[in-house]
Amino acid sequence: MLECAPELPKPIRVAQVAPSIFPVPPRDHGGTERVIHDLCVAMQRQGCEVTLFAASDSTTPVTRIGSLPSLQFLESEHGTVPPSIPAVLESVTLDEVRQRLAEFDILHFHGEFFHATLLGDQRSKSLTTIHWRVDELDRKLFFNAFPDLPVAAISASQQRGIPEANRAGVVLHGVDGDRFEPSFEPGSYLAFIGRMTDQKRPDKAIDVAVECGHPIKLAGTVDVGNPLYFDTYVRPKLGDGVEYVGPVGDAAKSELLRGATALLFPIDWPEPFGLVMIEAMACGTPVIAWNKGSVSEVVEDGVTGFIVENEAQAVEAVNKVASLDRRRIRARFEERFTADRMARDYIEIYKRMLKS
Repeated sequence: MLECAPELPKPIRVAQVAPSIFPVPPRDHGGTERVIHDLCVAMQRQGCEVTLFAASDSTTPVTRIGSLPSLQFLESEHGTVPPSIPAVLESVTLDEVRQRLAEFDILHFHGEFFHATLLGDQRSKSLTTIHWRVDELDRKLFFNAFPDLPVAAISASQQRGIPEANRAGVVLHGVDGDRFEPSFEPGSYLAFIGRMTDQKRPDKAIDVAVECGHPIKLAGTVDVGNPLYFDTYVRPKLGDGVEYVGPVGDAAKSELLRGATALLFPIDWPEPFGLVMIEAMACGTPVIAWNKGSVSEVVEDGVTGFIVENEAQAVEAVNKVASLDRRRIRARFEERFTADRMARDYIEIYKRMLKS
């Protein structure tokens, strides 16, 4: 009598549901969309059946569903668009998800908030990653209304603001290291990459660079929610070694980071993760970061950079970065912050959810 071959485990069928503001991956900014892209590719590489619900101008190489383009595309085509457009885009995306709910083992949402209502009694087969702070009133009301919605935190710092009932685990972000070419030579300038806003404090980065006598290159978009900040606090400080290069895509970001002596990360808010920190590490570049939010979970003080409390300590740290081993920084990135590690961590959460 012939023995039957053991049945192979079926791949997990995962829907990754992206916001509609930018395509996946983003063109020049959009950390959430970059994480979703790298997560989809890494999960598919690890045997999951991945379907991405995202804007039609997305190019991630997995099965994609989405009939409408991103808000960014619509604004580039039409200029100013009605303020209700984001709600329209989200409504269409969620209806496309609704029509296919039965096709997936896990539905992983990266936006807020309406999917919780859509899912109804199927919330237990969903996972939500919130890529923003969770300690404000809107999130508190949301969590109170949906205590059965599983939520994955992107840092332990962020998880402290998520009620126990919603906590599904912590998964630190990861990125595809092949996208970043490391440099193991000392850099020739300081770098800042982030939105031009009072949360990210590019003005502090400039002050530190000037105090140290180092040139600095700043990259990032002018924050649409606070457009006067750049003109008031950043533009007057440009010149004499202080250069603003504007938004940067993947290639320009990698070049900027690997040529830097250090990345300055002078945040003034409880940053839930801070993707640019690990992008700098992927380039072998040390990170000098203010001790807020998730910084102490990402930066290993004295190994991949320095954690500081104020500008004076940041100046001291700049003078010490030459003591750090840029090869070791890249190695720690590969050990802790790759997209493959991020995908494995999420898959472990999916498996726990499916078992229960």
